[in-house]
Amino acid sequence: MARFCPLFSGSSGNCLYVGSATAGLLVDAGVSARRIERALWEREIDPGSIRAVLITHEHTDHIGGLRVFCKKFRIPVYATPGTCAALRDSNALEPTTMCFPITDTMQIGEFTVTPFCTSHDCRESCGYRIVLPDDRCVGVATDLGVMTQTVRDHLWGCDLIHIESNHDIRMLENGPYPYPLKRRILSAVGHLSNEACARELPALVRSGTTRIVLGHISRENNLPDLAYATARAELAACGLTENIDYVLQTAAPECDRPYTVF
Repeated sequence: MARFCPLFSGSSGNCLYVGSATAGLLVDAGVSARRIERALWEREIDPGSIRAVLITHEHTDHIGGLRVFCKKFRIPVYATPGTCAALRDSNALEPTTMCFPITDTMQIGEFTVTPFCTSHDCRESCGYRIVLPDDRCVGVATDLGVMTQTVRDHLWGCDLIHIESNHDIRMLENGPYPYPLKRRILSAVGHLSNEACARELPALVRSGTTRIVLGHISRENNLPDLAYATARAELAACGLTENIDYVLQTAAPECDRPYTVF
């Protein structure tokens, strides 16, 4: 029995839960340890059952609660070598917290974890492909300016994907952000737009993906309904039917529903 929940998603903080009936992993810990702990208990998940925290990159909205949470529950951290170094350099970890560099497929408890490179403006960002004990597979790809073939290959065939649908291009271009920030977001090391995300989805559904969760949705430059509609329209144009070929959801800044069982 595989479980997934985007506990927190967006520029205010990111933290995803992936687990089985007995254990789990967190991907990122970008809100306070207290909020993460409360969100887990609200879903009857014991924080002590978390085997590791996988970090995608060192930006604050992905590591804000990492130091306290891992210290309290004595949980190890896994990240790319560059991100491990960035975490140490910024004192984002207690000296006693183990940070293991992950460069290839590793077994972490009962989970098989494979990192893959993403294109973002940080030290060494990555996404993760996670295979659970029942062979269900989850792919996580957020904070990427472009969809590369490497990302596609690692999402291919995942049962569930959590994929970035950060902004609507027109909302961003006409919005209040200063021009340099707009350029950063639109760049190859920025964030994935609704349109760019939607273009990838039909092939992924045909590869076997049945559940799609759109994440890291900007509060200022997007709307959940707009991200959803853009993705759904592209899938429909390719002959794919919602709730028959796939299930489509958006991740809220703070999740208000139980975990998904798949």
